Amino acid sequence: MLELRVCIDVDDLEKGIAFYTQGMGLRLGRRFGDKAAELLGASSPIDILAKPAGTQATASASSTRDYRRHWTPVHLDFVVTGLDAAVQRAQAYGATVEQGIKEQEWGRIAILADPFGHGLCILEFKGRGYDEISGG
Repeated sequence: MLELRVCIDVDDLEKGIAFYTQGMGLRLGRRFGDKAAELLGASSPIDILAKPAGTQATASASSTRDYRRHWTPVHLDFVVTGLDAAVQRAQAYGATVEQGIKEQEWGRIAILADPFGHGLCILEFKGRGYDEISGG
């Protein structure tokens, strides 16, 4: 099986660690000097990478890092029990709620942005979760 590691660029490493540990319930694994940290407690490790605003991701990138709210087709979904409390905790550590809790056939969802402009969803499944709508 292929190992997956999730990498999240932030402009402030300590603020990133605080948000994802205290706000989202992950725990600090290892630090990689003063530029990165590994967070554990999800199905894949999440690496928080300190990258200053205005820097390029690669030499061929046409845009630079911008930590205002931005959109990307890739985002993280955090599955929790106790959605209301999870949203409140995320907000207390800097998340912005963009869409409050909505009921779905498979459970409930809230759409947020982390303190670094990255979109994320917090989900709480009911019954069989996505299998409620998969036809299986």
